[in-house]
Amino acid sequence: MFRMSPSDIKRFMKRMGIHVELEEIDDADSVIVERRGPKNLVIENPTVTIMRMKGQTIMYVVGEVREVEKETEKPGIEIPEEDIQLVASEAGVSLEEARAALEATGGDIAQAIMLLESKKR
Repeated sequence: MFRMSPSDIKRFMKRMGIHVELEEIDDADSVIVERRGPKNLVIENPTVTIMRMKGQTIMYVVGEVREVEKETEKPGIEIPEEDIQLVASEAGVSLEEARAALEATGGDIAQAIMLLESKKR
């Protein structure tokens, strides 16, 4: 691909009568382009040049491009303290074990108690 150095760009724009300010970002590890779809673009080891001219900012990014799946966060469930205490007392376990069982069962009290009872056997 045709690649111009920042000084080449500045000279070229000056010949066209356009004043341009250039800034190089030399400490970037990667550039991430977040897309609406299921994948993002990651540009590794990029060379980034920022050009400012006529009130506009243009970023010139060159590097190794790869697509990556977006990470999806699983929403945490809120487990009431009363539920934890109920499961702990019914199953005869610690509050930590009761909380873990409730988290594993999505907050279902009956399933959490059955899970803990089955572990005792």
